[in-house]
Amino acid sequence: MRKLLSLAIAVLFQALVCTVALADGRFEISFDKTVGSGPITGRVILIIARSDAPEPRFQIGPNTTPIFGADAEGLQPGQAVVVDQTTFGHPVESLAQLPAGDYYVQAMLNLYTECRRSDGRTLWVHWDMRGRFFNVSPGNLYSDVKKVRLDPGVAYKVSLVLNKVIPSAEAPKETKWIKRVQIKSDVLSKFWGVPVYLGATVILPKGYDKHPDVRYPVVYAQGYLGSPAFYFNEDPESAKSQQGLRASSNVQPGYEFFQEWTSDKFPRFLAVTFVEPSPFFPDGYSVNSANNGPYGDAIIQELIPYVEKQFRAIAKPYARILAGASTGGWGSLGLQLKHPDFFGGAWVFNPDPIDFRRYLMVNVYEDENAFSAPGRSWIPADRPMRRSVEGQVNLTVKQVSHFEAVLGSKGRGGFQFGAWEAIYGPVGADGYPRPLWDKRTGKIDREVALYMRENGYDLRHYAEKNWATLGPKIAGKLHFISGDMDNFYLNLAVYLFEEFTKKATNPKSDATFAYGRPLKGHSWHEKNFADMMRDMAEQVKRNTPAGDSRAWSEY
Repeated sequence: MRKLLSLAIAVLFQALVCTVALADGRFEISFDKTVGSGPITGRVILIIARSDAPEPRFQIGPNTTPIFGADAEGLQPGQAVVVDQTTFGHPVESLAQLPAGDYYVQAMLNLYTECRRSDGRTLWVHWDMRGRFFNVSPGNLYSDVKKVRLDPGVAYKVSLVLNKVIPSAEAPKETKWIKRVQIKSDVLSKFWGVPVYLGATVILPKGYDKHPDVRYPVVYAQGYLGSPAFYFNEDPESAKSQQGLRASSNVQPGYEFFQEWTSDKFPRFLAVTFVEPSPFFPDGYSVNSANNGPYGDAIIQELIPYVEKQFRAIAKPYARILAGASTGGWGSLGLQLKHPDFFGGAWVFNPDPIDFRRYLMVNVYEDENAFSAPGRSWIPADRPMRRSVEGQVNLTVKQVSHFEAVLGSKGRGGFQFGAWEAIYGPVGADGYPRPLWDKRTGKIDREVALYMRENGYDLRHYAEKNWATLGPKIAGKLHFISGDMDNFYLNLAVYLFEEFTKKATNPKSDATFAYGRPLKGHSWHEKNFADMMRDMAEQVKRNTPAGDSRAWSEY
C-alpha cells in the first residue's frame, strides 16, 4: 500500500511539473526603436514553420503552418507582447499542442490606424490603399527568422524583436495598353476620417491614340484586385506558365487574350478593373455598407465618372457592361441589381453567395452552427468550405474561421468570412462588424443573418422582393456562369437564384444560366475571354440608339 501511495504521489508530482513547464512556454515579442518611436497599436502574429524557405511570413494560410495572434495596444519600444499556451492559434489551438522539434519562428505586427468615423465611432484598423494582405503591406513590421527547439514538456522563453519594416512597393508600371489612375474618394474619406483612395486599371483598345474623337463602351471587370482584366499580359514568355489556366478552367491565357485584343477585327472596348481597398478586405464589393462605408456611392458617383471622362468612354447605360468572377461575380450582380438603369448587362461568374440559404453550404437563416452539418448524427460532421473538383474536402468552415480569429480580433483578420460580415452585416456594440457566427465555436447569430437579408445583401431575396419594378429594368442583362463542382460550393446559391428566375412573373425573367459539367470548378468559364467580349459587343450593338455615336466598332 505504501509503495502504491508513493507511486501515486510521484505521478502526481510529475504531472504538476509538466503543467508548470507547459505554462512557462512563451514567446516575448517587442519592436525596436529603429522602426518606430511608439506607441503602436496593431495585431502581433507569430509564425512557427518547419522551414525557412520561404520566410515563415510568406507561408501563412488556412491550415498551412501554425500561427498565433495577440493584440498590441499602445505598445512602446522594448515592451513585449506575450504569446503563451493560453494564446489561441491555428491550425493547432495552443503552443502546447506543437510536437517537439526544431522550428523556424518569425513575428509580424499588422499596424493599425486610428479612424474617427463620421458615425461617431472610433476604430483601429489596417489600411492598405492597394488592398495587399498584411504580410506584404508596406509599413508593417517583422522580425528576423530564428531557429529554435520547442518541446511542450520543457519550459522555454523565446524573444523576437520586430526590427524590419516592409518597404514601399513601386507603383505598377504603365504601358502602351495599360493605364492606371488613383483618386481620393471624398465620400469614403469623410466616412472614415482618413484619406481613402480608389483606383482603376484601364486597358485601352487598338487605335485609341489614332482616333481621339472616338468614344468607347466599357466592360467593368471586377475581382482582379487592380490587375489588368482577363489576365491581360503583353509578355509572350507568360504564355507557357499560363497554359494550365485553360486545362483547369477553360480560362484563356493572358498573352493569347492580348493577341486577340490587339488584332484588327476585335471589338473596341475599354476594360476597367477597380481598386477599392477596405480595412476589412482587399475589396469593398462596390456596395454601401454600415461597416465599410459608402463604397457603392464612391464607385458610381466618383470613380466611374472620372474614368469615363479621362478615357473617352460612352457614358451611357447601354455601353457599360459588368463582368466578374467570385468576389467580382457578387459585385457585378450587386451593381446591376442596385443600379439597373446605370449598367447594360452583367456576366456573373461563380459569384460569392448570392442566396444566403447557401452561404457556401450554410443556411444562415435556419442552421444553428456554421461548423457542423445539421442532422441527428451522433458526432456532427464538419462543414466543408473548400473541395477539389472530385469532392475531396481540403478546408472546413471551422478551420478558416479559426484562421481568421488568429489573424485579427473584432473582424480585422482581412480574410473572407470577416469580409462578408463587414460588407453585409450590422455594426456591433463596440463599433466593429458584428460577427455572423462566433469564430471559435461556430454559433450563428440569427439577428445578423436577418439584418443581411433585410438590408439587401442576399441578392436573390433582394431581386425577388423588388421584382415588380426591377424585372423590367434588367431584361436581357443577366448572364450566370458556374461550374457544377465549384470548389467553394458557390454553384448551390446560383441554382437557387435560377429557381427564382424560372418562377418569376410580371415580368418573366430571361436571365441565362450556363453550368460546366462534369467536374468543373471555381474558375470555370463557358467561353474564352475573347469570345465572351464578342458576346458583350453584340449586346452593346443591339442596344445602341440609332445615330447615338460614331461606330466605335469600326475603328
